[in-house]
Amino acid sequence: MELIKNEKIESNRHELQFKIDHDTFEAACTRVFNREKSNINVPGFRRGKAPRAIIEKMYGKSVFYDDALNELVPDYYEDAVKESGIEIVGQPEIDVVSVDDSGVVIKAVTYVMPEVKIEGYRGIAATKTTYTVTDEEVDHEIGHVREHNAREIDITDRPAEVGDTANIDYEGFCDGVAFEGGKGEGHDLKLGSGSFIPGFEEQVAGHSVGDEFDVNVTFPEEYHAEDLAGKAAVFKCKLNAIKHDELPELDDEFAKDVSEFDTFEEYREDMKKKIGERKEKNADAEVEEQLIDYLVEHVEADVPAPMYDAEAENIVRDYDMRLRSQGLDLSTYMKYTNQTLDTLREQVRPQAERQVKTRLALTEIAKLEGIKVDDEAVEAEYARMAEMYGMEVERVKAAIEEEDIAADLRLKAAVDLIKGAAVITEVAPEEKAAETEATDHTAE
Repeated sequence: MELIKNEKIESNRHELQFKIDHDTFEAACTRVFNREKSNINVPGFRRGKAPRAIIEKMYGKSVFYDDALNELVPDYYEDAVKESGIEIVGQPEIDVVSVDDSGVVIKAVTYVMPEVKIEGYRGIAATKTTYTVTDEEVDHEIGHVREHNAREIDITDRPAEVGDTANIDYEGFCDGVAFEGGKGEGHDLKLGSGSFIPGFEEQVAGHSVGDEFDVNVTFPEEYHAEDLAGKAAVFKCKLNAIKHDELPELDDEFAKDVSEFDTFEEYREDMKKKIGERKEKNADAEVEEQLIDYLVEHVEADVPAPMYDAEAENIVRDYDMRLRSQGLDLSTYMKYTNQTLDTLREQVRPQAERQVKTRLALTEIAKLEGIKVDDEAVEAEYARMAEMYGMEVERVKAAIEEEDIAADLRLKAAVDLIKGAAVITEVAPEEKAAETEATDHTAE
Protein backbone atom coordinates (compact mmCIF):
# COMPACT_ATOMS: atom_id res chain seq x y z
CA MET A 1 0.00 0.00 0.00
CA GLU A 2 1.32 3.42 -1.01
CA LEU A 3 -0.10 6.43 0.90
CA ILE A 4 -0.27 9.26 -1.62
CA LYS A 5 -2.20 11.93 0.27
CA ASN A 6 -2.84 12.57 3.95
CA GLU A 7 -4.60 15.91 4.33
CA LYS A 8 -7.01 17.65 6.67
CA ILE A 9 -9.77 19.22 4.55
CA GLU A 10 -12.09 20.53 7.30
CA SER A 11 -11.97 20.84 11.07
CA ASN A 12 -13.06 17.23 11.53
CA ARG A 13 -12.75 15.73 8.02
CA HIS A 14 -9.68 14.16 6.51
CA GLU A 15 -8.77 12.96 3.03
CA LEU A 16 -6.57 9.96 2.36
CA GLN A 17 -5.43 8.78 -1.05
CA PHE A 18 -3.70 5.44 -1.36
CA LYS A 19 -2.62 3.22 -4.20
CA ILE A 20 -3.25 -0.44 -4.89
CA ASP A 21 -0.46 -1.73 -7.13
CA HIS A 22 -1.27 -3.14 -10.55
CA ASP A 23 -0.27 -6.74 -9.83
CA THR A 24 -2.42 -6.96 -6.68
CA PHE A 25 -5.42 -5.40 -8.43
CA GLU A 26 -4.98 -7.67 -11.46
CA ALA A 27 -4.82 -10.75 -9.24
CA ALA A 28 -8.05 -9.70 -7.53
CA CYS A 29 -9.78 -9.20 -10.91
CA THR A 30 -8.65 -12.68 -11.93
CA ARG A 31 -10.10 -14.17 -8.75
CA VAL A 32 -13.40 -12.41 -9.41
CA PHE A 33 -13.39 -13.66 -13.02
CA ASN A 34 -12.80 -17.27 -11.91
CA ARG A 35 -15.53 -16.98 -9.32
CA GLU A 36 -18.14 -15.36 -11.57
CA LYS A 37 -17.47 -16.74 -15.04
CA SER A 38 -19.97 -19.57 -14.69
CA ASN A 39 -22.71 -16.96 -14.11
CA ILE A 40 -21.95 -14.96 -17.27
CA ASN A 41 -23.70 -15.86 -20.52
CA VAL A 42 -21.63 -15.22 -23.68
CA PRO A 43 -23.09 -16.25 -27.06
CA GLY A 44 -20.97 -18.93 -28.79
CA PHE A 45 -19.48 -20.24 -25.56
CA ARG A 46 -20.67 -22.79 -23.06
CA ARG A 47 -21.41 -21.21 -19.69
CA GLY A 48 -18.17 -20.72 -17.79
CA LYS A 49 -15.92 -21.31 -20.82
CA ALA A 50 -15.70 -17.80 -22.28
CA PRO A 51 -12.21 -16.25 -21.93
CA ARG A 52 -11.84 -13.22 -19.70
CA ALA A 53 -10.82 -11.00 -22.64
CA ILE A 54 -14.03 -11.87 -24.49
CA ILE A 55 -16.17 -11.07 -21.43
CA GLU A 56 -14.36 -7.75 -20.90
CA LYS A 57 -14.80 -6.86 -24.58
CA MET A 58 -18.48 -7.64 -24.38
CA TYR A 59 -19.28 -6.05 -20.97
CA GLY A 60 -16.48 -3.53 -20.65
CA LYS A 61 -12.97 -3.76 -19.20
CA SER A 62 -14.23 -2.65 -15.79
CA VAL A 63 -16.71 -5.50 -15.45
CA PHE A 64 -14.72 -7.09 -12.61
CA TYR A 65 -13.44 -3.88 -11.02
CA ASP A 66 -16.15 -3.32 -8.41
CA ASP A 67 -15.94 -6.80 -6.91
CA ALA A 68 -12.14 -6.69 -6.95
CA LEU A 69 -12.12 -3.33 -5.16
CA ASN A 70 -14.69 -4.52 -2.63
CA GLU A 71 -12.26 -7.31 -1.83
CA LEU A 72 -9.15 -5.13 -1.57
CA VAL A 73 -10.17 -1.67 -0.34
CA PRO A 74 -11.10 -2.49 3.31
CA ASP A 75 -7.64 -3.84 4.18
CA TYR A 76 -5.83 -1.17 2.18
CA TYR A 77 -7.92 1.55 3.81
CA GLU A 78 -7.13 0.16 7.26
CA ASP A 79 -3.40 0.18 6.44
CA ALA A 80 -3.66 3.75 5.14
CA VAL A 81 -5.36 4.89 8.33
CA LYS A 82 -2.65 3.27 10.46
CA GLU A 83 0.13 4.88 8.43
CA SER A 84 -1.58 8.29 8.49
CA GLY A 85 -1.85 8.27 12.28
CA ILE A 86 -5.38 9.74 12.27
CA GLU A 87 -8.15 8.55 14.59
CA ILE A 88 -11.24 7.98 12.48
CA VAL A 89 -14.92 8.08 13.47
CA GLY A 90 -17.69 6.81 11.22
CA GLN A 91 -17.56 5.17 7.82
CA PRO A 92 -15.49 6.73 4.98
CA GLU A 93 -16.70 8.01 1.62
CA ILE A 94 -14.77 5.96 -0.95
CA ASP A 95 -14.12 7.04 -4.56
CA VAL A 96 -11.89 5.71 -7.32
CA VAL A 97 -9.52 8.45 -8.50
CA SER A 98 -7.86 6.56 -11.34
CA VAL A 99 -7.22 3.11 -12.78
CA ASP A 100 -4.23 2.65 -15.09
CA ASP A 101 -1.31 0.36 -15.80
CA SER A 102 0.40 1.36 -12.54
CA GLY A 103 -2.57 0.40 -10.35
CA VAL A 104 -5.64 1.98 -8.73
CA VAL A 105 -5.72 5.21 -6.73
CA ILE A 106 -8.46 5.37 -4.08
CA LYS A 107 -9.70 8.45 -2.25
CA ALA A 108 -11.23 8.07 1.20
CA VAL A 109 -12.80 11.03 2.98
CA THR A 110 -13.56 10.33 6.62
CA TYR A 111 -14.50 12.05 9.83
CA VAL A 112 -11.78 12.14 12.45
CA MET A 113 -11.69 12.60 16.19
CA PRO A 114 -12.13 16.33 16.78
CA GLU A 115 -9.66 18.60 18.49
CA VAL A 116 -10.80 19.13 22.06
CA LYS A 117 -10.26 22.01 24.46
CA ILE A 118 -11.34 21.95 28.09
CA GLU A 119 -10.35 24.45 30.77
CA GLY A 120 -11.24 25.15 34.37
CA TYR A 121 -11.75 21.50 35.28
CA ARG A 122 -9.77 21.93 38.50
CA GLY A 123 -11.73 23.69 41.21
CA ILE A 124 -15.25 23.15 39.85
CA ALA A 125 -17.84 24.29 42.41
CA ALA A 126 -20.37 21.66 43.49
CA THR A 127 -22.72 21.00 46.39
CA LYS A 128 -23.01 17.74 48.31
CA THR A 129 -26.11 16.89 50.30
CA THR A 130 -25.38 15.75 53.85
CA TYR A 131 -28.03 13.16 54.56
CA THR A 132 -28.87 11.74 57.98
CA VAL A 133 -30.57 8.44 58.73
CA THR A 134 -33.74 8.69 60.81
CA ASP A 135 -35.29 6.01 63.01
CA GLU A 136 -38.36 6.13 60.77
CA GLU A 137 -36.26 5.18 57.72
CA VAL A 138 -34.69 2.27 59.57
CA ASP A 139 -38.13 1.09 60.76
CA HIS A 140 -39.42 1.37 57.18
CA GLU A 141 -36.60 -0.77 55.77
CA ILE A 142 -36.95 -3.39 58.50
CA GLY A 143 -40.71 -3.37 57.93
CA HIS A 144 -40.17 -4.46 54.32
CA VAL A 145 -37.97 -7.34 55.47
CA ARG A 146 -40.54 -8.25 58.10
CA GLU A 147 -43.36 -8.35 55.53
CA HIS A 148 -41.24 -10.45 53.19
CA ASN A 149 -40.78 -13.00 55.98
CA ALA A 150 -44.43 -13.02 57.05
CA ARG A 151 -46.19 -16.38 57.54
CA GLU A 152 -49.59 -16.86 55.89
CA ILE A 153 -52.15 -18.42 58.21
CA ASP A 154 -55.78 -19.50 57.72
CA ILE A 155 -58.41 -17.50 59.61
CA THR A 156 -61.51 -19.43 60.73
CA ASP A 157 -62.50 -17.81 64.02
CA ARG A 158 -63.41 -14.28 62.86
CA PRO A 159 -64.84 -12.34 59.90
CA ALA A 160 -62.59 -10.97 57.17
CA GLU A 161 -60.84 -7.66 57.85
CA VAL A 162 -59.05 -5.09 55.72
CA GLY A 163 -55.52 -6.44 55.30
CA ASP A 164 -56.67 -10.07 54.96
CA THR A 165 -56.61 -12.03 51.72
CA ALA A 166 -60.11 -13.30 50.90
CA ASN A 167 -60.61 -16.19 48.53
CA ILE A 168 -63.95 -15.60 46.79
CA ASP A 169 -66.25 -16.76 44.02
CA TYR A 170 -68.18 -13.94 42.38
CA GLU A 171 -70.46 -13.13 39.46
CA GLY A 172 -71.55 -9.63 38.44
CA PHE A 173 -74.97 -8.54 37.12
CA CYS A 174 -76.23 -5.30 35.58
CA ASP A 175 -80.03 -4.94 35.44
CA GLY A 176 -80.25 -8.60 36.38
CA VAL A 177 -78.10 -9.75 33.44
CA ALA A 178 -74.64 -11.28 33.91
CA PHE A 179 -71.98 -9.35 32.01
CA GLU A 180 -68.86 -10.58 30.27
CA GLY A 181 -65.71 -10.69 32.41
CA GLY A 182 -67.67 -10.36 35.63
CA LYS A 183 -67.24 -13.92 36.90
CA GLY A 184 -64.43 -15.50 38.88
CA GLU A 185 -63.86 -18.56 41.04
CA GLY A 186 -61.27 -19.09 43.73
CA HIS A 187 -59.96 -15.56 43.35
CA ASP A 188 -57.56 -14.26 46.02
CA LEU A 189 -58.39 -10.64 46.83
CA LYS A 190 -56.24 -8.56 49.18
CA LEU A 191 -58.77 -6.45 51.07
CA GLY A 192 -57.71 -2.82 51.06
CA SER A 193 -55.51 -3.17 47.97
CA GLY A 194 -57.91 -1.17 45.79
CA SER A 195 -57.58 -3.72 42.98
CA PHE A 196 -61.35 -4.16 42.58
CA ILE A 197 -64.11 -1.62 41.85
CA PRO A 198 -64.34 1.08 44.56
CA GLY A 199 -66.54 -0.14 47.43
CA PHE A 200 -66.21 -3.85 46.60
CA GLU A 201 -63.50 -4.85 49.05
CA GLU A 202 -65.04 -2.97 51.97
CA GLN A 203 -68.25 -5.03 51.55
CA VAL A 204 -66.34 -8.32 51.62
CA ALA A 205 -64.85 -7.33 54.96
CA GLY A 206 -67.11 -8.36 57.84
CA HIS A 207 -68.15 -11.67 56.28
CA SER A 208 -67.05 -15.09 57.50
CA VAL A 209 -65.93 -18.23 55.67
CA GLY A 210 -68.90 -19.87 53.92
CA ASP A 211 -71.00 -16.69 53.74
CA GLU A 212 -72.88 -15.95 50.54
CA PHE A 213 -73.74 -12.29 50.04
CA ASP A 214 -74.33 -9.48 47.53
CA VAL A 215 -71.93 -6.62 46.89
CA ASN A 216 -73.52 -3.50 45.43
CA VAL A 217 -71.22 -1.13 43.53
CA THR A 218 -71.26 1.45 40.74
CA PHE A 219 -68.68 1.30 37.99
CA PRO A 220 -66.58 4.50 37.62
CA GLU A 221 -67.57 6.86 34.83
CA GLU A 222 -64.12 6.40 33.25
CA TYR A 223 -64.27 2.59 33.41
CA HIS A 224 -62.42 0.94 30.50
CA ALA A 225 -65.48 -1.08 29.40
CA GLU A 226 -67.78 1.60 27.98
CA ASP A 227 -70.90 -0.56 28.28
CA LEU A 228 -70.38 -0.75 32.07
CA ALA A 229 -69.09 2.78 32.76
CA GLY A 230 -71.23 4.56 35.37
CA LYS A 231 -73.64 1.63 35.77
CA ALA A 232 -74.82 0.06 39.03
CA ALA A 233 -73.96 -3.61 39.47
CA VAL A 234 -74.61 -6.43 41.92
CA PHE A 235 -71.97 -9.09 42.54
CA LYS A 236 -73.15 -12.36 44.07
CA CYS A 237 -70.23 -13.59 46.16
CA LYS A 238 -69.18 -16.53 48.29
CA LEU A 239 -66.30 -16.32 50.77
CA ASN A 240 -64.30 -19.55 50.55
CA ALA A 241 -61.36 -18.79 52.82
CA ILE A 242 -59.60 -16.05 54.74
CA LYS A 243 -55.83 -15.82 55.03
CA HIS A 244 -53.74 -13.37 56.99
CA ASP A 245 -50.04 -12.55 56.95
CA GLU A 246 -48.65 -13.05 60.44
CA LEU A 247 -45.61 -10.83 60.90
CA PRO A 248 -42.63 -12.17 62.87
CA GLU A 249 -41.69 -10.53 66.15
CA LEU A 250 -38.84 -8.04 65.94
CA ASP A 251 -36.48 -9.88 68.26
CA ASP A 252 -33.15 -11.64 68.26
CA GLU A 253 -34.62 -14.71 66.53
CA PHE A 254 -35.83 -12.50 63.69
CA ALA A 255 -32.34 -11.01 63.36
CA LYS A 256 -30.79 -14.50 63.21
CA ASP A 257 -33.27 -15.57 60.52
CA VAL A 258 -32.75 -12.60 58.19
CA SER A 259 -29.09 -11.67 58.79
CA GLU A 260 -25.71 -12.79 60.09
CA PHE A 261 -26.29 -11.03 63.42
CA ASP A 262 -27.23 -12.63 66.73
CA THR A 263 -29.16 -9.73 68.20
CA PHE A 264 -31.84 -7.42 66.87
CA GLU A 265 -29.90 -4.33 68.00
CA GLU A 266 -26.85 -5.40 65.97
CA TYR A 267 -29.10 -6.02 62.96
CA ARG A 268 -30.77 -2.63 63.38
CA GLU A 269 -27.43 -0.83 63.59
CA ASP A 270 -26.23 -2.61 60.45
CA MET A 271 -29.42 -1.60 58.64
CA LYS A 272 -28.84 2.01 59.68
CA LYS A 273 -25.26 1.81 58.42
CA LYS A 274 -26.33 0.40 55.05
CA ILE A 275 -28.94 3.12 54.58
CA GLY A 276 -26.28 5.71 55.38
CA GLU A 277 -23.86 4.16 52.88
CA ARG A 278 -26.57 4.18 50.22
CA LYS A 279 -27.32 7.83 50.88
CA GLU A 280 -23.62 8.69 50.78
CA LYS A 281 -23.29 6.89 47.45
CA ASN A 282 -26.26 8.84 46.07
CA ALA A 283 -24.78 12.11 47.34
CA ASP A 284 -21.46 11.32 45.62
CA ALA A 285 -23.33 10.51 42.41
CA GLU A 286 -25.09 13.88 42.60
CA VAL A 287 -21.71 15.63 42.94
CA GLU A 288 -20.32 13.70 39.99
CA GLU A 289 -23.36 14.66 37.92
CA GLN A 290 -22.70 18.35 38.65
CA LEU A 291 -19.07 17.97 37.60
CA ILE A 292 -20.09 16.25 34.37
CA ASP A 293 -22.60 19.05 33.73
CA TYR A 294 -19.69 21.50 33.88
CA LEU A 295 -17.58 19.46 31.45
CA VAL A 296 -20.42 19.12 28.94
CA GLU A 297 -21.10 22.84 29.09
CA HIS A 298 -17.45 23.93 28.80
CA VAL A 299 -15.86 21.38 26.45
CA GLU A 300 -14.97 22.91 23.08
CA ALA A 301 -15.03 20.51 20.14
CA ASP A 302 -16.44 20.41 16.62
CA VAL A 303 -18.03 17.01 17.12
CA PRO A 304 -18.84 15.18 13.86
CA ALA A 305 -22.40 13.90 13.58
CA PRO A 306 -21.33 10.24 13.08
CA MET A 307 -20.04 10.20 16.67
CA TYR A 308 -23.47 11.15 17.98
CA ASP A 309 -25.14 8.68 15.60
CA ALA A 310 -22.91 5.81 16.75
CA GLU A 311 -23.51 6.59 20.42
CA ALA A 312 -27.27 6.72 19.87
CA GLU A 313 -27.08 3.30 18.20
CA ASN A 314 -25.12 1.97 21.19
CA ILE A 315 -27.80 3.24 23.58
CA VAL A 316 -30.57 1.65 21.50
CA ARG A 317 -28.60 -1.62 21.32
CA ASP A 318 -28.06 -1.66 25.09
CA TYR A 319 -31.74 -0.96 25.62
CA ASP A 320 -32.62 -3.89 23.38
CA MET A 321 -30.32 -6.16 25.42
CA ARG A 322 -31.96 -5.06 28.68
CA LEU A 323 -35.40 -5.74 27.22
CA ARG A 324 -34.31 -9.20 26.08
CA SER A 325 -33.03 -9.98 29.57
CA GLN A 326 -36.61 -9.30 30.73
CA GLY A 327 -38.14 -11.56 28.10
CA LEU A 328 -39.07 -8.74 25.73
CA ASP A 329 -37.40 -7.26 22.64
CA LEU A 330 -37.13 -3.88 20.98
CA SER A 331 -39.53 -4.69 18.16
CA THR A 332 -42.30 -5.74 20.56
CA TYR A 333 -41.63 -2.75 22.82
CA MET A 334 -41.98 -0.33 19.90
CA LYS A 335 -45.32 -1.87 18.95
CA TYR A 336 -46.59 -1.40 22.51
CA THR A 337 -45.39 2.21 22.66
CA ASN A 338 -46.28 3.08 19.04
CA GLN A 339 -42.68 4.10 18.34
CA THR A 340 -40.25 3.54 15.47
CA LEU A 341 -36.49 3.14 15.50
CA ASP A 342 -36.16 6.69 14.21
CA THR A 343 -38.30 8.16 17.01
CA LEU A 344 -36.36 6.11 19.57
CA ARG A 345 -33.05 7.34 18.18
CA GLU A 346 -34.35 10.90 18.34
CA GLN A 347 -35.46 10.34 21.92
CA VAL A 348 -32.00 9.14 23.05
CA ARG A 349 -30.10 11.74 21.01
CA PRO A 350 -29.63 14.22 23.92
CA GLN A 351 -28.25 11.40 26.07
CA ALA A 352 -25.92 10.36 23.25
CA GLU A 353 -24.62 13.90 22.81
CA ARG A 354 -24.01 14.24 26.55
CA GLN A 355 -22.10 10.96 26.70
CA VAL A 356 -19.93 11.80 23.69
CA LYS A 357 -19.04 15.25 25.06
CA THR A 358 -18.30 13.78 28.47
CA ARG A 359 -15.98 11.15 27.03
CA LEU A 360 -14.18 13.70 24.85
CA ALA A 361 -13.65 16.02 27.81
CA LEU A 362 -12.41 13.25 30.12
CA THR A 363 -10.12 11.83 27.43
CA GLU A 364 -8.56 15.25 26.92
CA ILE A 365 -8.13 15.75 30.68
CA ALA A 366 -6.46 12.34 30.97
CA LYS A 367 -4.09 13.42 28.20
CA LEU A 368 -3.37 16.82 29.75
CA GLU A 369 -2.73 15.27 33.16
CA GLY A 370 -0.61 12.44 31.81
CA ILE A 371 -2.83 9.76 33.34
CA LYS A 372 -1.42 6.28 32.74
CA VAL A 373 -2.88 2.85 33.40
CA ASP A 374 -0.49 -0.02 34.16
CA ASP A 375 -0.94 -3.70 33.33
CA GLU A 376 -1.71 -4.54 36.96
CA ALA A 377 -4.71 -2.19 36.99
CA VAL A 378 -6.01 -3.70 33.74
CA GLU A 379 -5.71 -7.24 35.13
CA ALA A 380 -7.50 -6.18 38.32
CA GLU A 381 -10.35 -4.73 36.25
CA TYR A 382 -10.63 -7.95 34.23
CA ALA A 383 -10.83 -9.90 37.50
CA ARG A 384 -13.50 -7.54 38.89
CA MET A 385 -15.62 -7.89 35.74
CA ALA A 386 -15.23 -11.67 35.71
CA GLU A 387 -16.49 -11.85 39.29
CA MET A 388 -19.36 -9.45 38.56
CA TYR A 389 -20.57 -11.43 35.52
CA GLY A 390 -19.75 -14.85 36.96
CA MET A 391 -17.43 -15.64 34.06
CA GLU A 392 -13.88 -16.90 33.69
CA VAL A 393 -11.30 -14.13 33.27
CA GLU A 394 -10.17 -15.51 29.91
CA ARG A 395 -13.72 -15.27 28.54
CA VAL A 396 -13.92 -11.63 29.60
CA LYS A 397 -10.57 -10.96 27.94
CA ALA A 398 -11.80 -12.59 24.73
CA ALA A 399 -14.89 -10.34 24.74
CA ILE A 400 -13.28 -7.00 25.68
CA GLU A 401 -10.05 -5.60 24.27
CA GLU A 402 -7.32 -4.66 26.74
CA GLU A 403 -7.09 -1.25 25.06
CA ASP A 404 -10.78 -0.59 25.80
CA ILE A 405 -10.35 -1.59 29.45
CA ALA A 406 -7.36 0.75 29.78
CA ALA A 407 -9.27 3.60 28.14
CA ASP A 408 -12.18 3.22 30.58
CA LEU A 409 -9.80 3.16 33.54
CA ARG A 410 -8.16 6.38 32.34
CA LEU A 411 -11.58 8.04 32.16
CA LYS A 412 -12.41 6.87 35.70
CA ALA A 413 -9.07 8.23 36.90
CA ALA A 414 -9.87 11.56 35.23
CA VAL A 415 -13.22 11.69 37.05
CA ASP A 416 -11.47 10.96 40.36
CA LEU A 417 -8.98 13.75 39.64
CA ILE A 418 -11.78 16.25 38.94
CA LYS A 419 -13.66 15.21 42.09
CA GLY A 420 -10.51 15.49 44.17
CA ALA A 421 -9.87 19.02 42.88
CA ALA A 422 -13.49 20.21 43.10
CA VAL A 423 -14.64 22.83 45.60
CA ILE A 424 -17.50 20.99 47.31
CA THR A 425 -19.89 22.73 49.68
CA GLU A 426 -21.99 20.53 51.94
CA VAL A 427 -25.66 21.42 52.26
CA ALA A 428 -28.59 19.98 54.20
CA PRO A 429 -31.38 18.26 52.24
CA GLU A 430 -33.77 21.18 52.79
CA GLU A 431 -31.17 23.63 51.46
CA LYS A 432 -30.66 21.44 48.41
CA ALA A 433 -34.43 21.32 47.80
CA ALA A 434 -34.67 25.11 48.04
CA GLU A 435 -31.74 25.50 45.66
CA THR A 436 -33.33 23.12 43.14
CA GLU A 437 -36.67 24.91 43.37
CA ALA A 438 -34.99 28.27 42.78
CA THR A 439 -33.16 26.88 39.76
CA ASP A 440 -36.42 25.49 38.34
CA HIS A 441 -38.14 28.87 38.74
CA THR A 442 -35.21 30.59 37.02
CA ALA A 443 -35.44 28.14 34.12
CA GLU A 444 -39.12 28.88 33.74
